[in-house]
Amino acid sequence: MAKKRQQYSNDFKFKIALEAVKGAKTVSQIAAEHNLHPTQIGNWKKQLLREGSTLFTRANDRQQREQQDREAELYEQIGRLKMELEWLKKKASGFD
Repeated sequence: MAKKRQQYSNDFKFKIALEAVKGAKTVSQIAAEHNLHPTQIGNWKKQLLREGSTLFTRANDRQQREQQDREAELYEQIGRLKMELEWLKKKASGFD
């Protein structure tokens, strides 16, 4: 049976990549300490440096998307209620 691949949490990857970016230890030393391949640490480091500037904007983007979804849902509900009101006015006019 094949050996299952190890999956690491995002927190662990961030911790290791940050340690590599700091430069206090070499990538090889970090790899030996955590039983990882140096290439993997290099990839995580590159990803951190490449996407680091977007870490703080994603939360804001998510909030904007949620706000837009709520607004769309509310506008849909307003439209539905307007249609129901018009229908009721039309039906009630026959009772006069």
